[in-house]
Amino acid sequence: MPNPLGTPERPLRVAIVGSGPSGFYAAESLLTGALIVKVDMLDRLPAPYGLVRYGVAPDHPKIKNVIKVYEKAASHERFSFIGNVHVGKDISVENLKKYYDAIIFACGAETDKKLGISGEDLPGSHTATEFVAWYNGHPDHRHKKFDLSSEIAVIIGQGNVSMDVGRILCKTVDELKETDIAQHALETLSESKIKTVYLIGRRGPVQAAFTPVEIREFGELKDCDPVVDPKDLELSPASQKELDDPQNNSRKKNFETLQKLSTLQRSKSRKIVIQFYKSPVEITGSGKVEKIILEKNELTGEADNQKAIGTGKKETLSCGLVFRSVGYSGKPVAGVPFDEKKGLIPNQKGRVMQDQQVLKGLYAVGWIKRGANGVIGTNKPDSEETVKSLLEDIGQLEPCSEPSTENVFNFLKSKGVRVVGFNDWKKIDTAEIERGKLVGKPREKFTSVEDMLKAIG
Repeated sequence: MPNPLGTPERPLRVAIVGSGPSGFYAAESLLTGALIVKVDMLDRLPAPYGLVRYGVAPDHPKIKNVIKVYEKAASHERFSFIGNVHVGKDISVENLKKYYDAIIFACGAETDKKLGISGEDLPGSHTATEFVAWYNGHPDHRHKKFDLSSEIAVIIGQGNVSMDVGRILCKTVDELKETDIAQHALETLSESKIKTVYLIGRRGPVQAAFTPVEIREFGELKDCDPVVDPKDLELSPASQKELDDPQNNSRKKNFETLQKLSTLQRSKSRKIVIQFYKSPVEITGSGKVEKIILEKNELTGEADNQKAIGTGKKETLSCGLVFRSVGYSGKPVAGVPFDEKKGLIPNQKGRVMQDQQVLKGLYAVGWIKRGANGVIGTNKPDSEETVKSLLEDIGQLEPCSEPSTENVFNFLKSKGVRVVGFNDWKKIDTAEIERGKLVGKPREKFTSVEDMLKAIG
């Protein structure tokens, strides 16, 4: 009779696809539990940490300290990092099932939702995500071009990613040069002609999705004044009710900061204009972005369920650059169900579903599980919920036919894939830190996979 899964004789074998926060929290939860679990984490890049490395703004280094927690999980004797491996291309999900009893998808939400308006695809109209990935040195986006030669940029959306984009556009080179921002981005930003950035939200100041820390930073920029129209801070009874809700303290903090910003004297060379109750209806220009047409909105409905409805009143804003940041969507993985409408893997408490049926041995965590919401820490309880589901299912799991990580490496080698282990990554990490020291930065990232592999030797 075969040994039960999760014992020293036959550890439970779990593959985690994706090495961002949700993947690492799942690994930590599996490795610190009562059962004996072998965790192999696969990522298509040679570098781990996903959104912490390529999404967190370079001027927010403290947020990246969470990497120390992930490094602890990665140093566990039953953990392996299998980097530079694209699941769905280099190895299929069907193949993975040969080597693992369960697979957890932690592949995030890689694409931005569209505005669905005319002119959205004109040159000069971009997703916020590609700009963030570009200034953070992501290999997929290093060659992108952003024309910063016009004086006005418009950002649609008021979540924290929009705030990051606005802040990076408005900071001086001196404020950025000692961060880990990619050198190509720093050079482009040093020649920026942008004087005014508009940050447009479709609902009001109470409903804005940014966090208090992000909005507060706009009052601390060296050479940029925040502009808030006091009229936008006059609230309807429903919005006042939302503001007074003691369950949501961050709304109150946001609102108090906006009130403070609305009274500031302006003397700096750049400004960031925060506007509410507006939606984009069209982007126009001959061959590139020249104008954006906005419709004024009003809020209707009960408190906590207010919707922005267009009034028909429109205004035109001249601009040379538009970024959209109105939500994110996952990408399908070959061989795994995908809900196109919601942009995620359909699941119940992390168990992957197809046609209302649980697919045995397949699980999801993070943004690909619940949609793109929350901060880095939100992924911890989310991942723990999925791991709990997986461990409850252990009796129903189909033991894999080849329980061997070595066989996985051999399979990938036979396909000509250069696998990057965690010790290899540490060499890349050390080389980046050394490169950074030469230019007074915490690190200078390699922005191509080729250069990362060269650093390993």
